[in-house]
Parts: sequence; C-alpha cells; structure tokens
Amino acid sequence: VTGWFDTQRSLAVSLVSAGMGMAPMTMAPVAAWLISTHDWRTSMLIISGIAAVLMIPVSLLVSRPPALQGSGPAETPDAPGAPEMTLMEAVRSPQFIILLLTNFFCCATHSGPIFHTVSYAMLCGIPALTAVSIYSLEGLAGLGGRIGFGLLGDRFGAKRTLVVGLLVQAVGALSYSFCRDITAFYIVAVLFGFTYAGVMPLYSVIARENFPLRMMGTIIGGSAMAGSLGMSTGPLLGGWLYDTTGSYSWLYITSFAMGIGAFLIAMTFRPIAKTGAPPMVPATD
Repeated sequence: VTGWFDTQRSLAVSLVSAGMGMAPMTMAPVAAWLISTHDWRTSMLIISGIAAVLMIPVSLLVSRPPALQGSGPAETPDAPGAPEMTLMEAVRSPQFIILLLTNFFCCATHSGPIFHTVSYAMLCGIPALTAVSIYSLEGLAGLGGRIGFGLLGDRFGAKRTLVVGLLVQAVGALSYSFCRDITAFYIVAVLFGFTYAGVMPLYSVIARENFPLRMMGTIIGGSAMAGSLGMSTGPLLGGWLYDTTGSYSWLYITSFAMGIGAFLIAMTFRPIAKTGAPPMVPATD
C-alpha cells in the first residue's frame, strides 16, 4: 500500500488495515457460536476453510506498485532524496533495529490482554457470551482507531503519533486490572482497542518514509515478524503469570511495563537522512 501513495500515506495504510478490525466484531461471535454447537476442533476447521476460500482468491488480485513495475509517474525506488543504502545496510541500521524492538514490545503489550481478558471477565462473574462482546467491542473501536491514527499520522507525523499511541496503549492495558463489571470492561475496551489497532499501520508508514521502496518487502516483513513474536509472547507470558500467581493482575502490570518499554524505544527513533539535499553554505560577509 505504501508504494501506491506519496501523500496521506498514513490514512491509506490505515484504511486498508481497517479490515482487520472487522474480524473481532464478526468472527468472535461466530467462533463462540460454533464452539457452543460443535467441538473446538470442528470450529477451527470451519473457520480455516472460510478463510482459505476467501483469502486465497482475493490475494491473486494484489499487484505491485507502479514504481516497481516501471510504469507511471510514481516515485521510483531510487528517486532523488531517497536514502542510498544496500539491503544489508538497511537491516543493520539502528532505525530498523528500533522498529523491530518497538513492534515486538508493542505486540507483546496488547496480545496478552487481547487473549486473556475474556477469561478474566468470566472470572469476574460475567457470562461467556457477554465476555466475548468485550473482544468484539475492541475490534469495533479498532476500526475507528485505524482511521483516526491514520489522520493523526498525516497531520502530526507517523513517528510522533506512534509514540503517543504506545503510551496510551500501555495505560489501557493496565486499566483492565481495575475492571470488575461489564461497564468498566467496555470503557477500557474502547480505549484499548482504539489505540492498539491504531498504532499498527504506522510501522509501515515509518518504514516507507525511511527506507527505499525496493526493499519494503524485507523491512516491513522483518517488522511484522518481530510483531508476530511479540503476539506469541504476550499470551504465553500471561498464561504463565496466571498459573504462577493465580491472578491476572500481573499480566496487566507486565503488559504495562512492556508498553512503556515500547514507548521509550520508539522515542529513540531518528529518521534516516535523505540524500540529494542542497549543502549548507556558511554565510559570508
């Protein structure tokens, strides 16, 4: 997506990723209903079958940006002002490493609460189907978050918006530990879902702003891999903490700590210097 747009890039990426926010709203109730009428294995097979039937044909419609096809007036991979670097220089750069670490801790922050909050709500006495609606509400709020953060990213800059969003996400994760009734869960779900969904598209925008288009697959893929590791770490760590302490409080406290870590790491990001800028000439009398 980033290769198709030179302006309002944050909004473009956010609009495309807004489809991800529809999944919790639609598939969470469907999954709950399937599990209540079938066993979980059959439910997983049904869901995976639906995904395969829909996703594989649609993926065939995806095409490369004009800049990489060598057609159209779009920005070329080596356009003036683009950073001049090899792929190895890019993956060894501090900016790439910071993106990886930030994405890892960001995803580790929100994945634990996403995975365990329904169980925590049920421990608070909330019925199962009502507890699942917390997750669905996060997804609904995430739709607005992706669009809202896209607009903010275009207005104030992707990096600045990401930093603020990471801080709010950390606070949202901690706020779950104070919830005891469904109203409180819903309030936090709106804040948390809006924020964690909103920050995710910004990583691709920051990557596009700092690295050549020709290596976007590697840069964004590496960042996504780090995020996937974070997504697997959060639930695993949260489950271990619950089994060890008998409480979900430490899950949310740990998520808050990792969220603050992501916030602090993101603050250290410095844009890669562009080439082709006119040299600074000292003034003379």
